[in-house]
Amino acid sequence: MDKKKILQHLDHTLLKQDATWEQIKTLCDEGMQYHVASVCIPPCYVKEARDYVEDRLKICTVIGFPNGYQTTAAKVAETKEAVEDGADEIDMVININRVKDDRFEEVLQEVKEIRAACEGKVLKVIIETCLLSKEEKIKMCEIVTKAGADYIKTSTGFSTGGATFEDVALLQKYVGDSVKVKAAGGISSLEDAERFLRLGADRLGTSRLIALCKSTD
Repeated sequence: MDKKKILQHLDHTLLKQDATWEQIKTLCDEGMQYHVASVCIPPCYVKEARDYVEDRLKICTVIGFPNGYQTTAAKVAETKEAVEDGADEIDMVININRVKDDRFEEVLQEVKEIRAACEGKVLKVIIETCLLSKEEKIKMCEIVTKAGADYIKTSTGFSTGGATFEDVALLQKYVGDSVKVKAAGGISSLEDAERFLRLGADRLGTSRLIALCKSTD
């Protein structure tokens, strides 16, 4: 698989707490140059980024990030504002506390409410696989499918671990046919990126692939 094809699946990401607007602009420039799927940026930069790239690049942002334990009302408000500011794609973090309490109906309801607030934009649901048991991951596949989300996503990249080949294969096996898989967190080589895609991932979230491509151009 050549680099260009891999990058078509990339959400080129910068979510560090100290990210500056100049860095976000550089991210957008790289995204447009390399024709990535989207750039994934903090909510506070969505409006500026939309004005900067106009319609030349998809803008993705995060909701309830990185811990997921905000109230549903707060997440819905975040989502509505992000859509109004010009976000094309929303990556939300589930309420992991509710998962650990086996309050799965509340988890499902929250995803449904954020799905509605997206107004037809792409919704990816981050389940933070490093904190879940196998049974909880399988249950989240069921919930994400039932809620009508577009993607199930492995990780924020801010917890104890990122995407693994085993988790991507598991999610691909149990998620519904209408839901795609996004691998994110710790993807540090083109070889690993290609393997994730071959295992069934449709999107890759990482900050490193563009730099790797530049070093081999």
